[in-house]
Amino acid sequence: MTQTNKNIFFFFMVLAMAGWGASWVNAKVLSSYINEYEMMFLRNFFTIITLAPILVVTRKYFYTNKKSLFLALVAAIVMIAYLKYYFLGVKFGTASLGGALVTSLIPINTFILMALFFGKKLQNKDIFALILGIFGVLTILSIWTYSFDQIFTEHNIYFLVASILWPVFTIISSKSTKTSPLVFSFYMYVFMTILLLIFFVEPMNMAYSTFDTIFWLNVLCVAVISTTFATSIYFIGIEKLGTNEVSSFIFLVPFFAISFSIIFLNEKVSISIIIGTIMTLIAVKILNNIKIFKKKDKLAPKP
Repeated sequence: MTQTNKNIFFFFMVLAMAGWGASWVNAKVLSSYINEYEMMFLRNFFTIITLAPILVVTRKYFYTNKKSLFLALVAAIVMIAYLKYYFLGVKFGTASLGGALVTSLIPINTFILMALFFGKKLQNKDIFALILGIFGVLTILSIWTYSFDQIFTEHNIYFLVASILWPVFTIISSKSTKTSPLVFSFYMYVFMTILLLIFFVEPMNMAYSTFDTIFWLNVLCVAVISTTFATSIYFIGIEKLGTNEVSSFIFLVPFFAISFSIIFLNEKVSISIIIGTIMTLIAVKILNNIKIFKKKDKLAPKP
């Protein structure tokens, strides 16, 4: 990939992270119209019909294997649980808090789970980063200003559960090694939709008459932009540039989530959320050895 093409792709990566950040605002708006399962169903419906053409254009098609199909089914179950708590947390809490807390905690919790269950060794820098991350989370929650009951409010519990479920989903998905991540995601969304139709949603009974332009704009945003576009760009970036280069862009998600919450929802963001988010992002950088500013190679002296 030439430097010009790389710069163009970096621009699309920024847009993808903005899409992920915006999804917290979309969920907050949609929570006043529908429940969590209806949100999942509509999101998946538009994601499937927009992701399928991308699989054809990128020549991923729909090739997979039995192991990946089984893992996609398991991942679908975990994703339903994650989206439930993500949605309820935003519904009863704020999009800015959820976007800052959950997106900051996810990589930290992923690292902890890998250390506990998969033998990932902890170095001194990792211990420091985890401690810094913990203090960052406590700062986001402004733990020193509340009583025990106030800290463990309903929406905070939802956010914390969501931040654990996503790493579980990530670990399950990583076991599918012979299928494109985009194809794996497609089948996961299909399985999610089937499970939702069987157990949770009756599409014919949804209150379509109450769905206005704002509703449909947010549905399309959370499905097409935050899911199909953002996820596709992210996975393509991993294939073209590598995990380390692409992972640094995730640092933008809390920034966009907080910014969009202020702009579109008029939420008041406390200084503790900003400081705590910065602390947790530094912890994530240390844990994952992410280099945001890479040194340019020096030109070799001419002979």
